[in-house]
Amino acid sequence: MLDSYAPPQTEIGVTRLAGAIGAEITGVDAAGPLGDDVIARIRAALLEHKVVFLRDQRLDYARQVEFAQRFGELTKGHPIFAPPQEKPYLREIDSAQGTRANHWHTDLTFVDRPPALALLHAVVIPPVGGDTMWANAVAAYHALPTELRELADRLRVVHSNDSDYTDATVVRGKLDYVSTVFETEHPAVRVHPETGERALVLGGFARRISGLSPQASRDVLRALQDYVTMPEHTVRWRWRVGDLAIWDNRATQHYAIYDYGTAHRRCERVTVAGDVPVGVDGRPAVVLRGDMSRYSGPHH
Repeated sequence: MLDSYAPPQTEIGVTRLAGAIGAEITGVDAAGPLGDDVIARIRAALLEHKVVFLRDQRLDYARQVEFAQRFGELTKGHPIFAPPQEKPYLREIDSAQGTRANHWHTDLTFVDRPPALALLHAVVIPPVGGDTMWANAVAAYHALPTELRELADRLRVVHSNDSDYTDATVVRGKLDYVSTVFETEHPAVRVHPETGERALVLGGFARRISGLSPQASRDVLRALQDYVTMPEHTVRWRWRVGDLAIWDNRATQHYAIYDYGTAHRRCERVTVAGDVPVGVDGRPAVVLRGDMSRYSGPHH
C-alpha cells in the first residue's frame, strides 16, 4: 500500500543583509500551509535580525491576514483612519492617497499598545526609488555612552499623533489625522517582552520628555535619536512587487524614502497586537489623552 503523498519540504534559508539588522528568508510560501516549526523559525529570525524579507509572495488580503495571525492576535488597521470595506485589519499605504512615511518612526507609538509586529506587502512599486530603511533601536541603546544610557533609562517620553512626523508625512488628510489627539507617555527605554533586550522608544511621534523644558526635550531627543539612525544600525531594502517585510516594531524604527515623484507606490500592512511597553524600572506606559480602546480591541 502506498503512503499518502506529502509535499516536499523546502529548506528555509536565512541570509543576513547588514551588520546590525536585516535578513532575507527563502524557502517560505506565506500563502501556503506552514507548520508550527516554520513559523517558529521565522519568529526566531525576526527576533534576532529585527526585520526580515520574503520575496515573491502572492498574498491577497485573506492570505496575508491568515499568515499574520500565526504570529498573534491582529490589531485594527489604524487607530484613526477607517479601513477599506470588509478589510478591518488592513492599512493601505498608498501614494495616490497622499500617504507617505518619509520620517524615522516606530509605528503608532502615540497609543499605549503599539503593534508588536508589522507585515507589509508590496503591491505597486515605482520603477525607481521607494526603498525603505530600518534601524535597530537595540543596537542604538548599546551604542550610547554610559552616562547617556543611564539617563535614557530614567526618562519618560510623551508621544503624540500631533507631531513633527504628522507635519512631514501626511500630505493630505492632516486635519483628519489630528482631529482626535492621542498622547501616551512611554519609557524612553523599553524592555523587550520576548528577548529581554533594551530598546530606545523614540522616533517621529516622540514630542517631549516629561519634566524637561521644550528646548531641553528637543536637544536630548535629538541626541538619542542620532544613535538610532547611525548608518551602522540600518538596512535598506529595494522593493519588488510581491515582497513581504516583517519587522519587530518593539525594536526598530523605519523610514519610507520618498524619491519617486509622481510614480505610484502602494503597500498593504497588517499588524500584530503588542503589549504596554515597560521601562527598565518596571513602570509601564501611561495614556495621557485619547481613547485607545477602539484600536486595541476588546481583547485588551
